[in-house]
Amino acid sequence: MQRKKLVHVHDKMQSSYVYHLTAGVGRGFAEDFRPDLTPREMLALGVFGGRYMRDCKDEFPKSWFARARFHEEGVPGHDSKLNYFGIDASQPLREWRKKGWIDEAHDPRGWFQWYCRYYMGRRLPDIDERQIKRWKAMRRHIAQIARHCTQGDLACHKKQRQALLHWAYDSRKF
Repeated sequence: MQRKKLVHVHDKMQSSYVYHLTAGVGRGFAEDFRPDLTPREMLALGVFGGRYMRDCKDEFPKSWFARARFHEEGVPGHDSKLNYFGIDASQPLREWRKKGWIDEAHDPRGWFQWYCRYYMGRRLPDIDERQIKRWKAMRRHIAQIARHCTQGDLACHKKQRQALLHWAYDSRKF
């Protein structure tokens, strides 16, 4: 049995947040949760306009950020050109909050922050179940791409493909 590791978080959106890692890195996922991409791969491909989690580098492995497509520090907003498909497929954080998609206490940045922490080994059963259900709901976009696009045509439904990358589905493969 792995010994629990304590993680202390101090970034722009959380201070004095502490959580335990109880599973191995990249292991012990729920049976029905099989993402195509790791957080490191997602950051290297280009997600969230190069802005998301720039201030979280101390919480996660340095290797995740070595090839991350971030824009310059101090530049406000995001740059859609840094996304793999070069298109904006995000809603602002205020919209996520308004729709009740954010767990402010644990993951104030949303699903991707949850996924990074889950990938590292944090397990919060109720929150994990909710986020995995949200991840599964994104499959409807895969079906739409399959129905309307020729396989390998990455220019078809670019916004949906970029959104799927934000949810760890490798939309380059459909």
